Amino acid sequence: MGDNGDGGSSTGIVAVLVIFIIVVVAAFFAWRGGLFGGRSTRVNVNVTVPQSSPQKPAAPQSSP
Repeated sequence: MGDNGDGGSSTGIVAVLVIFIIVVVAAFFAWRGGLFGGRSTRVNVNVTVPQSSPQKPAAPQSSP
């Protein structure tokens, strides 16, 4: 008996899964690249150093 194409349905399922994975990976890289606004986070770090009161200059130490 000849092959009547029983493997055709599983080949179609594999093809659909591969296309789906390619689309998901492409969408992920597009999102990381900022195409869908994935890079809209902005961090504003404002670090200030408190002013210290003027200190007296250190007295020179005498050598023994």
